Amino acid sequence: QLQVVESGGGLVQSGGSLRLSCQFSGDTLKHYAVAWFRQAPGKEREGVSCISKGGVATKYADFVRGRFAISRDNAKNTVYLQMNSLEPEDTGTYYCAALLMFNEYVPPFHDQFGSWGQGTQVTVSS
Repeated sequence: QLQVVESGGGLVQSGGSLRLSCQFSGDTLKHYAVAWFRQAPGKEREGVSCISKGGVATKYADFVRGRFAISRDNAKNTVYLQMNSLEPEDTGTYYCAALLMFNEYVPPFHDQFGSWGQGTQVTVSS
């Protein structure tokens, strides 16, 4: 079973950048699609971005608007989320999760992703 640890969060001013990392262990990441989610205080968790198991396909939530980029290095069992032009509305705890896949399809955010980490906090000040 996969275990995951997110890192890279922090406090940044509006317009700044952060690069989040999601380190997996316990299995070979190349068999899994990986998604980033976030949850702001008092709000429901929402999908941010997802990448297919081989990195061929990606998708982003509408609110990303070209500001974020997801990538992966299967040799390092790691998935990244580069976040630019951050806004106070991006504040929240960011999580990544994995879903076993047999093709390069990017699954919907509402699919049964598992192997959730503890999250990394992102705070964007205005």
